[in-house]
Amino acid sequence: MSALIAILDDEPEIRRILADALETAGYQTQSFGRATEFEAALRRVTPDLCLVDLGLPDRDGLTLVHRLALELGATVIIISGRAQVQDRVTGLELGADDYIIKPFEPAEVVARVRARLRSQRNQTNSTDQARFHDWTVFFNRYVLQSPDGRTISFSHAEGEVLRLFLQSPNRLITRAQMQEYLGGAASESFDRAMDVRISRLRTKLGEDPRNPKIIKTIYGAGYIFLSDVAWQ
Repeated sequence: MSALIAILDDEPEIRRILADALETAGYQTQSFGRATEFEAALRRVTPDLCLVDLGLPDRDGLTLVHRLALELGATVIIISGRAQVQDRVTGLELGADDYIIKPFEPAEVVARVRARLRSQRNQTNSTDQARFHDWTVFFNRYVLQSPDGRTISFSHAEGEVLRLFLQSPNRLITRAQMQEYLGGAASESFDRAMDVRISRLRTKLGEDPRNPKIIKTIYGAGYIFLSDVAWQ
């Protein structure tokens, strides 16, 4: 069965353009003009990916993105006319997997959806639990358990990066490798998205941002995850 894509945008023409492009590419779609309609539908069926506009008439779009990413572990791509860098950074910090600025090319949206779903399939085929540096990660529940037993939630987007690190511990991971694994397009936006996710992971792992011990930056090259990893 083809993947189900939820489209949440208050503009009917935008919903039509996105639905036509995605359905032509072989996906199923559900379209919503209001957050309340979308949230009611979530109780019946869970989409494989959500396209969310930030300018909703009945709910703050960023609040909805945060709930989708952290509480439901959903894959979320923001599509918005808000083009300021701070808007993009905030969306990514709240857990979005990608950010597309209006006006957009439908073919680009389809390509980014395809990349996100491909990454999602790769993760589904992987082990869901691992231990490292006295931490335990549960990818099926989107939570980290700290050495002292605290439980800390992470978003789907942060989980993608963490899984990549755990699959290649004690080895240099370049930006190009991250791009290939995560299905992103080489761009300043992609680099900024990675910086945001890694910063948030470091915070959740209690790292000193000036001298991180686990996720080390190798300037001009990439990152190294300095820990042995045991998959369970």
